[in-house]
Amino acid sequence: MRNSTPLVFISIVSHTQMHLVRPLLHDLNELHVHTPVQVLLTLNVPEPLPFTDDEFGFALHVLHNPEPQGFGANHNRAFSWAQGDFFCILNPDIRIKQNPFPALLDTCSSSSAGVVAPAIHNSSGQLEDSARKFPTPLRIAHRVLTRRRSRDYAPTQTAFHPDWVGGMFMLLPASVYRQLGGFDDRYFLYYEDVDLCARARLAGLDVVQLPLPGVVHDAQRTSHRDAKYLRWHLGSM
Repeated sequence: MRNSTPLVFISIVSHTQMHLVRPLLHDLNELHVHTPVQVLLTLNVPEPLPFTDDEFGFALHVLHNPEPQGFGANHNRAFSWAQGDFFCILNPDIRIKQNPFPALLDTCSSSSAGVVAPAIHNSSGQLEDSARKFPTPLRIAHRVLTRRRSRDYAPTQTAFHPDWVGGMFMLLPASVYRQLGGFDDRYFLYYEDVDLCARARLAGLDVVQLPLPGVVHDAQRTSHRDAKYLRWHLGSM
């Protein structure tokens, strides 16, 4: 039975990443007693499931893609199944050590926020650069030429409004995701999060990152090693 806490519908997409998905689902199971959630897991390519549907206390739905889809297309399709008031995008390589949802939901409910996200740390406890300024040709060239990945914003202990937040963990009111039309699925991979945040801001909505502890992500940086991913990255750019 649903209580007064808003229901969060979470979309996760796996690319043969079940070794990452399973611990994330167990993290969500721990916080489910405090924040009711449902999860839709999309298998972008065929892979076996190392768990059963009844292993978790929340409703888990699994979609099998007949052929691989892009990041935005997968999450847009998940949204068509979504129930509840809020839609959350999570990468498989996220781990949640402390429940960020109460503060994120409060921000969504009590402000003009369109996209909210927690601060993201790597497994060493260092703050990731998951909140950034909009890319420009000059900024991109500087990153490429200097190979420096310095943060665009200094660490803060208060909520702030970056230009955009990374798509590894995003929470939106379902009404906002619907209003914006979701991700632009012409982006197969990379920069769809930049585009979504830009459209939210053009619609007069805030993009907000909260300095919450306990959300861990180790960025894969696949485009730094794989030519196919690099082509997708450059095309989206």
